[in-house]
Amino acid sequence: MGEHGVSKRAKASNRTDVGSKATSKATSRTTSKAISKATKSAKPAKVAPAEPAPAEPAPAKAAPAKIAKVAPAKVAKPAKPESRLAMVRRARKINRELAEVFPYAHPELDFRNPFELLVATVLSAQTTDLRVNQTTPALFAKYPTPEDLAAAVPEEVEELIRPTGFFRAKTKSIMGLAAALRDDFGGEVPGRLEDLVKLPGVGRKTAFVVLGNAYGVPGITVDTHFMRLVRRWKWTEQEDPVKIEAEIAEIFPKSEWTMLSHRVIFHGRRICHARKPACGACPITHLCPSYGEGETDPEKAKKLLKYEMGGFPGQRLNPPPGYPGRPAPPLGASDG
Repeated sequence: MGEHGVSKRAKASNRTDVGSKATSKATSRTTSKAISKATKSAKPAKVAPAEPAPAEPAPAKAAPAKIAKVAPAKVAKPAKPESRLAMVRRARKINRELAEVFPYAHPELDFRNPFELLVATVLSAQTTDLRVNQTTPALFAKYPTPEDLAAAVPEEVEELIRPTGFFRAKTKSIMGLAAALRDDFGGEVPGRLEDLVKLPGVGRKTAFVVLGNAYGVPGITVDTHFMRLVRRWKWTEQEDPVKIEAEIAEIFPKSEWTMLSHRVIFHGRRICHARKPACGACPITHLCPSYGEGETDPEKAKKLLKYEMGGFPGQRLNPPPGYPGRPAPPLGASDG
């Protein structure tokens, strides 16, 4: 043992341990520095992007049907408004074609002279020509002249014309016009529009019926059928009868006015009805801008035709020569 009681071998051991620790620390520092330098100098390796995993194959399907390529629909251009000239040409063509369909068109009131036609026309308001024709034979048999009718007993006249409806008002009108004819016109029916419209119950429509059919003076008869059809055909947009008359008169020559009226009215009564036009049986569909408002099926439309066009009696008990239908039956007889 040395001084202080510590052996030499123990001291040597202590020196060896201290040296070992120093060597370990130095080695650790050296290693750390080397690693740090290596880390700084090393460049990061480029990593290629990972490729996506291949998709699993889809289950087999039937080949899709080929879809035909459809051309885009063309937008229809709005139709140009019909010009005035085109409308006039179309209107005149309708008149010509109706003349071929109804060559026998005529006034559908039975009469033998201007007086009978005047009275019958007044009675035809709010009723059919057929009903008037069935009523007037007894009336004219009892009162054949204006003088006779003017002197009649009102109640007896009312009873005779009762089937025509509104018989009291109509009795007043026909007795009043009879008295005016007797007192102001020598018992004769005047042949001027301005004189006729002064008579009780006589308007422009009635006056033109008399002038056109009793005196051969051209006139346009604007009744309900005429008004309806000229508006359907776009000849006019007017609703007032006088304005309609004026516009239609500008389309047709004066010589056509009377027969035009008959043809249009014939067509309105037989084919182009108010509620259900027989479009499928109409001969002028190619000229009608309102085609399709009624029944377009030909067989169904044929069943809608009236009077001789449908195989039924006409409206006159005494139709004119050349009429292709059957005469109407007298009052009280079967209409079949």
